[in-house]
Amino acid sequence: MHVKLQELKQVGIRYGEKRRGRRMNSRVPIRLEWDASAGHRQLVEAFTRVVKPYGCMVVISESLEMDHRLALTNLATGASNAAVIVWKGNQQPEGWEYGIELVAPDMDFWGLEL
Repeated sequence: MHVKLQELKQVGIRYGEKRRGRRMNSRVPIRLEWDASAGHRQLVEAFTRVVKPYGCMVVISESLEMDHRLALTNLATGASNAAVIVWKGNQQPEGWEYGIELVAPDMDFWGLEL
């Protein structure tokens, strides 16, 4: 199979630029809050598995949908930020994997050098 260099560049643009910033395995305590059905506020505390400047990966027992909006609080620093679920991964014994993107975060949101 012959692949042209231009096609490889396009694939690189499509897949390589989706992530912004360096990822780091890090266990940061967080709180997630969102509006659930019947108008009540749902709150879950968890730990991140991976952090990056614009988001994190976390596992929680609740099943949420893509594009679900929530508030994420870094319990280590007290910083809060609006967030959106941008990826739903596999179900693990302890819950679902989620990729969460922060909306306009401060670059020191995690309190780590990323």
